Amino acid sequence: MKLYRFLFFLFPAATLTAQTTPEEIARTPEKSAGVHYAYPVHEIGKQTPPPAGYEPFYISHLGRHGSRYLINDTDYSRVLDLLKEGRQKKALTPLGEKTLEKLEKVWAEAEWRGGDLSAVGVKELQGIAARTYNRFPEVFKGKAQVEARSTTVVRCVLSMDAFCERLKELNPALELSRDASIKYQRYLNHHTREAIAFRSAPERKGEYKQFEMGKIRPDRLVSSLFSDPKLVSDPGALMLDLFALAGNMQNIETKVSFYDLFEDRELFDLWQLKNYRLYVNDANSALNGGLMFENAKPVLENIVENAEQYIRTGDRGATLRFAHDGNIIPLALLLHLKDTYTSIADPAAFYTVWSDFKVAPMAGNIQLVFFRSSKTDKVLVKFLLHEKETEVPELRTDTYPYYDWKDVKEFYVSLLKK
Repeated sequence: MKLYRFLFFLFPAATLTAQTTPEEIARTPEKSAGVHYAYPVHEIGKQTPPPAGYEPFYISHLGRHGSRYLINDTDYSRVLDLLKEGRQKKALTPLGEKTLEKLEKVWAEAEWRGGDLSAVGVKELQGIAARTYNRFPEVFKGKAQVEARSTTVVRCVLSMDAFCERLKELNPALELSRDASIKYQRYLNHHTREAIAFRSAPERKGEYKQFEMGKIRPDRLVSSLFSDPKLVSDPGALMLDLFALAGNMQNIETKVSFYDLFEDRELFDLWQLKNYRLYVNDANSALNGGLMFENAKPVLENIVENAEQYIRTGDRGATLRFAHDGNIIPLALLLHLKDTYTSIADPAAFYTVWSDFKVAPMAGNIQLVFFRSSKTDKVLVKFLLHEKETEVPELRTDTYPYYDWKDVKEFYVSLLKK
């Protein structure tokens, strides 16, 4: 813990640059969905060629499942039932009627699908697999060894299958194994007792409620939908439900939007509520005292061990891991990927240093790509966050985005011992 706090004070300038602004959310309202933001393919960018003589031989991957439906059917039906009641009582405005009609279309697709991987999610994973294969074909040459592991949650298992099937289509000769078990859950979805206790402590709820005050202002929205607002017993809950529906539409196939219900400032404020929860519960908010680093240590140990095995044997291949937003977020901060681990305590400023949709969108992933040369024993590695090159500011390199694996390994082993 002491090391993590030291790193924060060593790099205070990181807190001075706003990560997300109201203007950014207004330009792309889908980002207000936070961890429901569909995979940002358009942000990937180009890859930097490796130093002369180096070629890729191994990829270590941790990915989140792809786009999904809202976690429960009731997340749709609560709003649907309320709007239907409004229609029966002739208490809907024209906008309310239009919103009900759109939601009925959504319900035709979403009923019985709560928490399921969607067709959009399948396509996301297939796309990531194909781009990874085509970007680093040397890794998947011939009978390369590919090992895939998933948590036991069905949407993660199906995400693993979508990824692996695409690889096998591109190279049927791959020696590819896949599995999902509590055995792998122990490092793929690890949460310490201390982290769990922190999240459930009564004071956390009080702190959040205090922040929430002023962020949820539902009167305008309710009045735009209901000619008799008294029909809505909990206006704040309705606003949050509609906000969740609006954000999740990008994750399913039905092409309707609910963003027309919200003003730009409302979207930004409601997004801050989501961002607050993830930053405090899974990332490096100063409010949690560095607890969440511990959650990623088992998977980082697995990453180091697997990499060393491929380096030692000289094999080619990949280790593929499929989990959740609550796993990719702590791994990103333990790896000290740029813009994922800054620590501050003021909730009003959380959005200036950390953004959930930038760390863990749907199908979000972290890849460590390893390179070797026949002319030297030095192994290089580069870091990709959602397939985009990123840096580890604490590590020095003369060949960015490529780092000497010995330096990387030494740094991470030191963190694992803290």
